[in-house]
Amino acid sequence: MLEQFGMSVPLIAAPMSGGPTTPAMVAAATQAGGFGLLAAGYKTVEAVEAEIKAVRSEGIPFGVSVFAPNPLPVDPDAYRRYAAIIQKEADEFGLTLPADPIEDTDSFDEKVELLLDDPVPMVSFTFGIPSRDVIASLKRANSVVVQTVTTLEEAARAQQAGVDMLVLQAAAAGGHSGTLSPREPSKPVPIVDLVKRVTAAVPLPVLATGGLATPAAVADVIRAGATAAAVGTVLLRATESGASATHQAALADPARTETVITRSFTGRPARGLRNAFIDTHEDQAPLGYPAIHYLTSPLRKAAAAAGKPDYVHLWAGTGYRHATAEPAADILRRLASDL
Repeated sequence: MLEQFGMSVPLIAAPMSGGPTTPAMVAAATQAGGFGLLAAGYKTVEAVEAEIKAVRSEGIPFGVSVFAPNPLPVDPDAYRRYAAIIQKEADEFGLTLPADPIEDTDSFDEKVELLLDDPVPMVSFTFGIPSRDVIASLKRANSVVVQTVTTLEEAARAQQAGVDMLVLQAAAAGGHSGTLSPREPSKPVPIVDLVKRVTAAVPLPVLATGGLATPAAVADVIRAGATAAAVGTVLLRATESGASATHQAALADPARTETVITRSFTGRPARGLRNAFIDTHEDQAPLGYPAIHYLTSPLRKAAAAAGKPDYVHLWAGTGYRHATAEPAADILRRLASDL
């Protein structure tokens, strides 16, 4: 992989959807000798196309990460009960939240069509495994196809579907779990153990991710057999990060002492800094993605703009204390210092 993409260090700037990953962050990853992926999730096809053009103008290899359909339909009655609860908080911001569930595929077909019409060096998928036809078409377009998995069983399924590489995500990762079975709780298996287990059984390169925020942690997964380490949370406060000021400040707030896995914001398991919204609503929130995401999205955006972190999805992995406010290239170079 290092030779194929001109990398001098086995480090990847992970794609963080919703704003944190920017074209500038992808370019900075290459500047540090690594590799970066744009995050297509929650963006229009036109926005993804514009970001691809921006990175391509740098003349560097890069990738694009796409949410693959793996529907988690919400029970309509459970949705409406939860919506009524959340609306009371939305009233503080003058918002009217969606009364009925919104279900969609994040423009999956259209984004795949864009990536076939205008191929990029790497395409990665998370949440679901695309059809063999989609994977084969992207490979014919000379894109390396990568699948996010969280267990050995998922890794075997991805291999059978024909992907080229795996992103192996541990439960310590920030943001959404890439699990293919979001109704089942993630098993807290250390990333080094996961890497050893999967590389021993599945003959595909593994890109390890989840809680990797120090040089020692990065070196450990490479020694365990990973081809590269993908890092996200540690870049959230980087100069090139598009994360909101509210999110970035929360990462440095000494009062934020732990991360938890929650479904309260999006209806799908995700790890973030514990806050009042999670404490209040975790037991009330139904599973259901993307319906719950669309329900709480206006509230989260308004709260982030108003500087009220207790209403915001403060996605963060367990290594969030190592996130620093400096150029991404400097962060990545430091993470590679024990290799």
